[in-house]
Amino acid sequence: MLTVDQAREQLLAAARRITETETLALNDALGRVLATDVVSTLAVPGFDNSAMDGYALNVADFSAPTAFRVVQRIAAGDTGSALAPGEAARIFTGAPVPEGSNAVAMQEDCNVETTTLTVNTRLQPGQHIRRRGEDVQQGAVVIQAGTRLGAAELGLLAAVGVGQVAVVRKLRVALLSTGNELVEPGSPLAPAQIYNSNRYALSALLREAGCIVDDLGIVPDQFAATRDILADAAATHDVVLSTGGVSVGEEDHVKAAVESLGALSLWKIAIKPGKPFACGRIGDADFIGLPGNPVSSFVTFIVFVRPFLAARTGRDAPEPAIRVPAGFTIERAGNRREYLRARLVDGRVVLFPNQSSGVLTSVVWADGLVIVPEAATVREGDPVDFLPLATLN
Repeated sequence: MLTVDQAREQLLAAARRITETETLALNDALGRVLATDVVSTLAVPGFDNSAMDGYALNVADFSAPTAFRVVQRIAAGDTGSALAPGEAARIFTGAPVPEGSNAVAMQEDCNVETTTLTVNTRLQPGQHIRRRGEDVQQGAVVIQAGTRLGAAELGLLAAVGVGQVAVVRKLRVALLSTGNELVEPGSPLAPAQIYNSNRYALSALLREAGCIVDDLGIVPDQFAATRDILADAAATHDVVLSTGGVSVGEEDHVKAAVESLGALSLWKIAIKPGKPFACGRIGDADFIGLPGNPVSSFVTFIVFVRPFLAARTGRDAPEPAIRVPAGFTIERAGNRREYLRARLVDGRVVLFPNQSSGVLTSVVWADGLVIVPEAATVREGDPVDFLPLATLN
């Protein structure tokens, strides 16, 4: 069996980066992947300015400051005139400090009588002055290519005057489910049938990953039908993702259909839940086949498919695991790396009681996955790796 790390390394090595880009306005770029480095054409802030409401001062001697004479008032958006030694300017947050100013005193530390100002605290050179370029230097790379743009990134782009950005085009993913036993929610169940939960969970995970998803529905357990759907999907999509049907049973036709159209590798990975995983190519499209059990498909998507999709758009997507104390004990784990559904409670991570790969309620209950290495022993209180689901994108 391949280890988790070996499988992920091989999968990422096969990820072909998309080169097509499009240019979007900032408000349309949320969640998109930046295609090129953004270099600032200006400094931020663009001028020395006051960090708070108060008084800009020209202090002649910081060891023994004397009273100051207030000679002007500078609001944000205004420009004042130079201060001579011993002079002060009433100033507001964000306003340019006038030439000659070498400190700003908070208004709460000042007393003013008519035009005479006294400061009640010791002054320090440069205090409460935000210097030109202290946030961003002109010519600096502010955001690197491959960054997924969130609220903070969009705000920074706006701060340096960028109104539109080049982003990588979205991946087009075809999603299909196999199995005569599957029924769509809202339809009555016949004996031996189950509702198709993977379709909705995986579609949501793909959209959260920034993909355009074409849901092809349920594929009947027939070789010809499976082959035709796969061929059509591969012709118009970057990735074809399926669940179930990649084994060697008489009713598992995906393996044979993919091999008739392209190439397929079946991996046994030392992961729990999961283990069976298929990957290959149909024409120019990547093919990925996930296990049919709902928790197995969810976990293998998180561990393998998510970073693969990110790599295709030029983005790094590491597991953002954190170390937390275990609220459970495992005498000895098996020979597969385990991803256990878990939740943080009072600073410790506790496990869902039933870790079966068919128990989808465990994923709903959990706010993350505990990663237990192969053959590990975990005692209550030991530090363990915890992968918060909310941090994934």
